Amino acid sequence: MSVRGLDHLAITVADMDATLDFYKRVLGAHTHFEDLFRKGEIPVVLLQVGASRISVHQAASPAAPHALVPQPGSGDFCMRWDGPIEAAQEKLAAENVEVIEGPVPRPAADGRPGQSVYFRDPDGNLLELLSSE
Repeated sequence: MSVRGLDHLAITVADMDATLDFYKRVLGAHTHFEDLFRKGEIPVVLLQVGASRISVHQAASPAAPHALVPQPGSGDFCMRWDGPIEAAQEKLAAENVEVIEGPVPRPAADGRPGQSVYFRDPDGNLLELLSSE
């Protein structure tokens, strides 16, 4: 047996509503179990972003088990962009999201050359969109 890949990653956030709004607007995410979170029945909301999931934990009450020091703004992750990097830049500009670097050349996990743009979510997590087109 071997590791096939990532199933999901978890981020700790200061403001659940701001985070959910940002990921829905900017990345086209949709939520799973948001209704159960709002009722207090579960401690997380899952964001579906393309084929991947992000488990969103509220800093005031992180789900157990959790990172040793769960803290908003400590994430740094890359998502593949399906299209030219210019389209990613246009989407970020349309949502008034500041690109802090890029486009810059970066290799993709499959070894193909790509272009990336970097930006931050409401907690300051560093996000990267990588296009290999």
